[in-house]
Amino acid sequence: MGQGPITKKTGFSHLLAAATYSADGARRLLGESAFRHELIAFVVAMALFVFVGATLFEFVAMTILFLLMIAFEALNTAIEEIVDRVSPEISEMGKHSKDLGSFAVFCLIIANAACAGYVVISKFI
Repeated sequence: MGQGPITKKTGFSHLLAAATYSADGARRLLGESAFRHELIAFVVAMALFVFVGATLFEFVAMTILFLLMIAFEALNTAIEEIVDRVSPEISEMGKHSKDLGSFAVFCLIIANAACAGYVVISKFI
């Protein structure tokens, strides 16, 4: 029949389990072509930052924005998977959920591009 109640891990074993879940999430996100494109754009931005002599603060700011974008991309992917699981048929509500998640990622893409563009262009002015 069914399994017994789930036993919650505590202490160091909880930390290891959480790290494993996070690593699984990162591997899942690597399966998304949009994320791979964002990762390539980040690497290019970092190379440009080195080339133009960006400050440590500019590197840190860009890295923080990129980490936020990764987080939003992960949440957007989670929303899409939940919607597809709960409502495999096309629905207006499902479409809205996916569109809103996509818009959140788009906003962070714009923020990343604006930050990178500002840093690179400001070094030539």
